[in-house]
Amino acid sequence: MQVTDPSDEELLNLAANAAKNSYSPYSGIRVGAALVGENGEVILGTNVENSSYGLSICAERVAVFTAVTKGIRKFKKIAISLSDGSGIMPCGACRQVLREFGRDILVITRDKTGKTTTFYLDDLLPHSFTLKGE
Repeated sequence: MQVTDPSDEELLNLAANAAKNSYSPYSGIRVGAALVGENGEVILGTNVENSSYGLSICAERVAVFTAVTKGIRKFKKIAISLSDGSGIMPCGACRQVLREFGRDILVITRDKTGKTTTFYLDDLLPHSFTLKGE
């Protein structure tokens, strides 16, 4: 999906819409992600659960893995939203997967009042594990 310089609000709306496609019969928590590649392309993801819980995957990782499949390995920002438009933070596993591709990725979500909040990945995962020595 090509969107030129999407605003934070546009990305949150894309993420909320992606969450509507979630397969989450166990938790009922429908999460969507909108990831912006360095080239400006927006890649969407949604969570997919499995009766063997460990085989479930978060929306953020779906978006990252789809981007990598397309040859995109540098990211500007990612918006994460529930299907109702409210915010949710990325889990630790998703933070680590995103960190593999950069520490300055902007993470966009909403706080409990509905206000848009942003964080840099490095602030959400300080002292992260990396073999690159960064």
